[in-house]
Amino acid sequence: MDARILAVANQKGGVGKTTTSVSLGSALSRQGKKVLLLDLDPHACATLHARIYPEDVEISLHDIFRGQAEDWAMLWPGLIRPKALQGMDVAPGDIRLADLESDLRDQSAKGSILTRSLGYVLPQYDFIVLDCPPHVGILLVNALVAADLLIIPIQTDFLALHGLKLLFDTLHTLNKVLPQPIQYRAVPTMYDMRARACRRVLELMQQKMGHALFATIIGVDTRFREASAQGCTIFDIDARSRGARCYEALAQEVLELW
Repeated sequence: MDARILAVANQKGGVGKTTTSVSLGSALSRQGKKVLLLDLDPHACATLHARIYPEDVEISLHDIFRGQAEDWAMLWPGLIRPKALQGMDVAPGDIRLADLESDLRDQSAKGSILTRSLGYVLPQYDFIVLDCPPHVGILLVNALVAADLLIIPIQTDFLALHGLKLLFDTLHTLNKVLPQPIQYRAVPTMYDMRARACRRVLELMQQKMGHALFATIIGVDTRFREASAQGCTIFDIDARSRGARCYEALAQEVLELW
């Protein structure tokens, strides 16, 4: 069976998007799944997390978007870094991804480039995780069109709820033209049970989203910051930590969907 594609996105930055992409992908890999992480964010945070630096990148996802369809079969093997991060393969991002809005302005079918190009690697993986940029544009549209499931990390903070509305507006627009609606689930992140505001936001999310919310709640854990600083995952820092156990639980929920 071809890989399931998980797009991790929220149109508000700083909500744990890259942390979720990296940690969930790692947790799935630790479950024996073959995982590919695609860094679609021009800031390339997931790429840097894997200790892949710009000067060492000869082929990036930018080349997939700007290349010809007949070149994709040749580009993917040179692009993918095997087991670059906790057993996951990584396809590095590039600051030049920010130029795609203008580069692809006149190109036809530009919203399905990723879907079509991934056909060359789908049979090799169980899951492909897309770390998406935090703004509406051609990259986010490509990710949503390709995704079997959109995972929305939502920081348990009132300001984070505004970003959720923006993302739902984008989903509503895309669902008007797509043959099937985009399936999504949200996951609460950065939860501090000691903070009354966090508890209130979580209650609101549970009331408003119901079954569209994962049962797993990702709590605050300083080891996420340590992992980012050291270019590894929380499982490398402490596989028994609270944060690691949270993402193991989230991975289990994802596996139960299929």
